[in-house]
This record gives sequence, C-alpha cells and structure tokens, in this order.
Amino acid sequence: MSLKTQIDGDIKQAMLSKNSERLRALRAIKSLILLAESEKGAKAELDQAAEMAILTKAAKQRKDSLAIFEEQNRPDLAEKEQAELDVINEFLPKQLSEEEVKSEVAKIITQVGASIPQDMGKVMGAATKALAGKADGKMISTLVKELLSK
Repeated sequence: MSLKTQIDGDIKQAMLSKNSERLRALRAIKSLILLAESEKGAKAELDQAAEMAILTKAAKQRKDSLAIFEEQNRPDLAEKEQAELDVINEFLPKQLSEEEVKSEVAKIITQVGASIPQDMGKVMGAATKALAGKADGKMISTLVKELLSK
C-alpha cells in the first residue's frame, strides 16, 4: 500500500474520531505528497524513496520549528509542532541508535575505501543513500568526520 493511500485512510479515521491535531498533520503530509507529484518532470506515483525523503524533510522542519518555539518560550506553538512530528514519525522507519549508525558508517567507509578526511564526500554520498530515513543527516555527518579523522 502506498503512503498516499495509507494517509487517505488515516485522514478518514481522524475525521471520524474528530481528532483535529492528527487530521491537521495528516493533511500537511498529503499536501506535501501532492505537491511532489505535481512537480514538473515527476512521475504520477512517487516511489518509496521519494516518499521517505518527503517525510524526512517534513520531520526535520518540525524539529527545527520545535527548537525555535521552545527557545522563544512559546509552548502553545511548540505543542502543535510536537503533535505533528509525532504523526510524521509514525510513517517513518524506526530511527537507528548512534551506535548502530556508527557501525553502518564504519562498514561504508571500508566498502568505499576511504581513509582520510578528504574522502568524506564519497562516504557521505553512500551513507546518506544507505541510511535514508533511518538516521539524521547531521548525526551521519558527525560520525563520518569522527571516523575519518582517526
């Protein structure tokens, strides 16, 4: 079942249960999917990688907004962003722990044959593709730098 179909079903459920916070988050996700499908040169149906990229980007935006709202002491807005982030996270694959990401990055470094910090670009390309949706890009970057500088 595609993400769009799953979102449509969840929207119906949220409407029936009168869960306005969940409904708002689901509609935001559906809007992002529809925008991606209507972009010039896009296929009619998005593949799973494109759907994960959309969800990952939406989750990152919510996390950034949440941090800003908490910094500015706006609990009302932070609460809304957290609710949306929780709904988005339901559709993302389980996030890997730092140790799991570190071991995956170490494997990728040996596969690519990287050994110096200048090889970071090669490693990051392979790592972001392999860990898409499973780990935060910032964490991947930090771990790649750490492992290549040893």
